Order: sequence, then structure tokens, then C-alpha cells
Amino acid sequence: MQIFSGNANRPLAQAIVQSLDMRLGEMTCGQFPDGEVKIEIHEDVRGSDVFVIQPTLGNDALIELLVIADALRRASAQRITAVIPYFGYARQDRKHAGRVPITAKLVANLLVTSGIHRVVTIDLHAMQIQGFFDIPVDHLMALPVQLDYLRSIDLHQPVVLSPDTGSIKIADTLARRLGAGLAIIAKRRLGDSQTEVANVIGSVEDSDVIIVDDMITTAGSMTNAIATARSRGARRVVPLCSHAVLCGEAHARLSQIGLDELVITDTVPLREEFSSMPITVLSVAGILGKAIDRIHSNQSVSALFV
Repeated sequence: MQIFSGNANRPLAQAIVQSLDMRLGEMTCGQFPDGEVKIEIHEDVRGSDVFVIQPTLGNDALIELLVIADALRRASAQRITAVIPYFGYARQDRKHAGRVPITAKLVANLLVTSGIHRVVTIDLHAMQIQGFFDIPVDHLMALPVQLDYLRSIDLHQPVVLSPDTGSIKIADTLARRLGAGLAIIAKRRLGDSQTEVANVIGSVEDSDVIIVDDMITTAGSMTNAIATARSRGARRVVPLCSHAVLCGEAHARLSQIGLDELVITDTVPLREEFSSMPITVLSVAGILGKAIDRIHSNQSVSALFV
């Protein structure tokens, strides 16, 4: 077994190989002067079971993963597994209007065409994306490490709040595992990054509220949910997400709202500009390391599912 990493999240890749008592494979992963991706594998991978760790946050990361896979395929690797902690383009999983693409399916096709035999990912935005692939997809969840953390802090009358109807399932799972109450925000979407609260189902008064979502991008939905919880009498509000994409107006919005605490994972690197905020970063390296070990040894990965 050999493990390689692109440039998208090398700290996570290092943590994964450390959990397996291994090292990352040697590889040149850079760019030519014109910006094209330059890949050269410096290890003999012929007949090897190879894992490539690369979240596809942005087009450069996606192209890098595709070119790495092609290089490994042409070097006669026996099996190539793409470990994609954050699967980009996952929100474009259906046609919501005329003449728009289903980009998540296109990305799935590109990954298979590049030579990848298997995909491991965490908390897909849309579960049906697993069906876009004609290869095995192991869909893991960050919930075990999130639960461990929440159980370690002192929560007063905890309530899990779903920021929209799309997050009800994960919110209900978290609430049941945590022994907490459940509340739901019904909202209307006004645009790609704007929403408004229509109604709140359930009570959050005098409670420590955990707002759970799979990702935070521009933080519009999350800051609306935080403000809503506080206006309904929440004692403390702890937003929780797997993928802290945090782009666009996210920094301004989170700064303005005044976070009690934000709990994220390291599926994507946290940008330096957010380092002064009260953000707790949980690592998914252990989960991914166990999945890699089980896949390599042909053991069941189902035990890691939640």
C-alpha cells in the first residue's frame, strides 16, 4: 500500500499517514510556468494498492487529482483509491432550472475516466451522488468525532437546530445520539447566497443550541440561524459543520454575528484570516486512516458508517 497527497490539504494527509505509521509517497506536484499541472511520481507503484488524498475544493485541486490518477494509472498501479474528504461541486446534483448542468455527475465521470477505481469521501452534500459513480463509493461521516467533542463539553439543555429542511436527517441523528431536543428552521432561498427565515419549529429557549450543517460557504444560512436561535432565547449557540469552505462574505458575516464557538473538521484547511475566531477544528484523520486500512486489507468499511 502507498499513499500520496496533492497540495489541497497536506496537513490532513500527514495526519492520516501518521495514524497508519506510514509516510507519504514522494511525488512532484506543482505547475508549469503557464499554470498547467505538473505531476511526476518518484516511487515504483507497479502493482501497488494506491491511495490519493485530495479534497476537491476549487478547480485546481480537482484537475490536480485527475492528473495524479492518470500518472498512477500509466505507471501500472493495481488499484487507485481517491480519498476526497470534501467533494466539490456536490451542490450541483440536479437540474433546478432549464439549461443548467449536473456538474456533480460530470465530476464523477471525470474521476472514473482518469483511472480511479474507488472513492472515499465524507459527508456528501447530497447522498444520491454515490449513484453517479460506476465504481464503489465509501461515504463516511464526521459524526463520531463531532459527537465525542460535544459530549466532552458542558451543554445545558442541548437542542440540535437544523438550519433548513435539507439538514433535518443529520440533525435528527445527532439529536438522538446526543440525547438532545430537535428544532427546525424553515427558510426561503432568495438567491445563491441569500435566505430568509420563514418559521421555527420547536423551542430553543434557555438551551445550548447546536446548529448542524454539512458545510458553511458564505455563512449566510448559518449566521441567519444563529441570529434566529438567539432571538428565540437560546443560552449559547454552537454552529457545527464538517466542511468549512468559508468563502465570499463568510469572514465579515461571522465576525459581525459574534461567535460563541464554531466547530468544524479539517476536511479542508482553515484559512489564516479565520484563525483569530473562536473556532475548534476536529480531525477526521483517524476515520480516514481506518477506512484506508480496511479497504487495503479487504475488510468491511460498514463499521465506520454512522
